[in-house]
Amino acid sequence: MNNKEKIAIFPGSFDPITLGHYDIIIRSLNLFDKIIIAVGNNFEKKNMFSLQKRKEWIRKTFLNFSHKHKIEIESFNGLTISFCIKKKAKFLLRGIRNQFDFEFEKDILFTNKKLEKTDLIETVYLISSYENSHICSYIVRDVMKNGGDYSIFVPSSVRI
Repeated sequence: MNNKEKIAIFPGSFDPITLGHYDIIIRSLNLFDKIIIAVGNNFEKKNMFSLQKRKEWIRKTFLNFSHKHKIEIESFNGLTISFCIKKKAKFLLRGIRNQFDFEFEKDILFTNKKLEKTDLIETVYLISSYENSHICSYIVRDVMKNGGDYSIFVPSSVRI
């Protein structure tokens, strides 16, 4: 790995990956040399889908993508900032849909700065595109559980 390589971590539960996640990843590819999609493996959180299924959906989403060489998919436990340090990533990529996300992400940013202490990791925020700003995994899971057409909110690789 080149020390000058711009590596970003894009963390989340991706339970499931949505078109909102996809949009942020695609739009950020011009900013970074590599994006590590970091699938959180929080044992205390009750995910709807297994870690393996979530990673498989992400892999299939980018399988035939022309820039797939710039995308890695990994799982992690613990603090996101610790994973960034472990992977020698200089950027933490986050998407923001609305003012509530902004307030939440701002608190995480300040917490990460206190934990990291060196200011070597910069958080980069991308505002969701208008057409994806209403999509969140929580709502998609609710649509799935209740038999609605979830396919309009997720990449075509996500099928249950």
